Amino acid sequence: MPYYRVAGNIPPKRHTQHRAPDGSLYFEELMGEEGFSSDSSLLYHVNIPSSIAAYRVWELPDQSLVPNHPLTPRHLSTHDLFGEGVPGTDAVTGRRLLLGNADVRLSYVVADTTSPYYRNAIGDECLYVEAGTARVETVFGDLPVGEGDYVVIPRATTYRIVPDGPVRVYAIEANSHITPAKRYLSRFGQLLEHAPFCERDLRGPVDLRVVDERDVEVYIKHRGNGPGGIAGTVHTLPHHPFDVVGWDGCLYPYVFSIRDFEPLTGRVHQPPPAHQVFEGHNFVICNFVPRKVDYHPLAIPVPYYHSNVDSDEVMFYCGGDYEARKGSGIGQGSISLHPGGHPHGPQPGAYERSVGAEFFDELAVMVDTFRPLELGEAARACDDGVYAYSWAKGGKEAGK
Repeated sequence: MPYYRVAGNIPPKRHTQHRAPDGSLYFEELMGEEGFSSDSSLLYHVNIPSSIAAYRVWELPDQSLVPNHPLTPRHLSTHDLFGEGVPGTDAVTGRRLLLGNADVRLSYVVADTTSPYYRNAIGDECLYVEAGTARVETVFGDLPVGEGDYVVIPRATTYRIVPDGPVRVYAIEANSHITPAKRYLSRFGQLLEHAPFCERDLRGPVDLRVVDERDVEVYIKHRGNGPGGIAGTVHTLPHHPFDVVGWDGCLYPYVFSIRDFEPLTGRVHQPPPAHQVFEGHNFVICNFVPRKVDYHPLAIPVPYYHSNVDSDEVMFYCGGDYEARKGSGIGQGSISLHPGGHPHGPQPGAYERSVGAEFFDELAVMVDTFRPLELGEAARACDDGVYAYSWAKGGKEAGK
């Protein structure tokens, strides 16, 4: 993150003695990015953070990917994967892989059970809460989250998710770091005046605490020789990972609500970069929120047809009524995949219906990738099989 936070009890000078009331030393850990050359935080542990009492293999859920071939636009109905939820599912081990490539993986889960402690050692995660509420407990403190929240979790952060009831999570797992769009930031990292949100909108961890428990398992997703170059390991720690008495720095998990995104509008249709919120290596995250639309007297408010030749576009529809997709079967929880090489745009009739519209009540999270996406087991399970025909005016496949 571009600004500094401090929590708990820290010494006045870094890399110096920090003692407990009984005189024993706390153990300082630097958690930093890019080999000591980027953002970092210092955490002060009661116990040695490197300690491992045992380890074993974590057999990950199916991580296989198959090419989107023949090249096909697709409609994935994520709500068909879990229905109203599968009792006993947690938001870490229960994730089902929808789409992925060498830069990012997109998964979906409906969870009602506390997850194991977990650490993603491959890249940052951005978790979008479609519905429900939960508490994301981390080594930095807790993050209360609810519908419409993005939770950005830095690589190698130990955390778990404690749902208050069924919670629906769309998980964006990067092989890199996830940050606000760089064009929104000053050269020193402050969010600029033209950015659609600011630091006041970002919620950091609260309620830092020390947990005194023994033999705690932490599930670790890391680079390996499994499908997609991913593997899993479980470390049993002799003490609880949440033993931090204080921390400070610019690297920590945080929450941003989609409702705090201030949409940028214009006289004519604004392209997707106007809706960007985050970015990672070779992908961007945008959101489309309720907003006043184009006000030129001859405006066509829905998107023009476009061939974004360098990108695959993934749209997760999570609220309202997405104007450009009416008549295609798209609804709450739907995902559309528009691969590079296919010119996509509004469904038949949407272009004409939008003329004269002044406001769109829609909510969607978009991921654009700069390498082709492949299909995970969940996408193969919930693909409707007919979305590719939805632009046809007539013919036996139209309107299925």
